Amino acid sequence: MWKAKLEGRAVRPAAPAILSLQRVPFAGRILGIDPSLRGTGLALIEFVPGRQPLLLRCRTVHVASRLPMAQALAEIHLAVTEFVAGTDVRHVALEQTIYVQNFQTAQILGAARGAAIAAVALHARPIFEYAPLRVKQAVVGAGRASKEQMARTVMSLLGHGRQLAADEADAAGVALCHAFTWRE
Repeated sequence: MWKAKLEGRAVRPAAPAILSLQRVPFAGRILGIDPSLRGTGLALIEFVPGRQPLLLRCRTVHVASRLPMAQALAEIHLAVTEFVAGTDVRHVALEQTIYVQNFQTAQILGAARGAAIAAVALHARPIFEYAPLRVKQAVVGAGRASKEQMARTVMSLLGHGRQLAADEADAAGVALCHAFTWRE
C-alpha cells in the first residue's frame, strides 16, 4: 500500500474487519429441569430462530412422601431418562440449588439433582446450570420476580394457553434462560 502511494497511484484503503456483536440464536431442543425430591419439574422446549419457542412436553414428577428417598430418586432418574432418550435434546439446563439453612434439606435437594444429572450424563448430553436469580433476570428482567410473575412470563413467551404447574413453569424458565443467554 505504501509503495503504491509513493508511486502516485490511487490507493483504496482496505475495509476494516467488522466485529459482529450479534449473538447467534440458540437452535434445537432444551430440556429444562427444576429438581426437587417430591416434585421435579421437566420441560422440553424447541427453539427455531425467527420463531416463538415451542413447549413440546412438560411434566412434574410427583413422588409420594410415604415412599423412601431411594425410590424417589429412581422415579426422577426414570422420568429424566424418558425425556432425554426419546428425543434429540441438544442441551439440558438445570436450576442450581438455592441457599438453604437446613443441612438435611440441602442434602435431599443435592440427591435429587444428582439423580437428574446422572440420567442426563448417561445419554452424553451437555448440562448447564443456572442460579434462580439469573433465571429470573433472563426471563422476567428482574431477579426478585415472584413465582407467579415468572410463570406468567414463561407462558406468554411460549404462547401457551393452559396454566403450567409451578415446577413445570420453573423448568421451562430454566430452559428459556439457557436459550436467551447461551453463547456458541
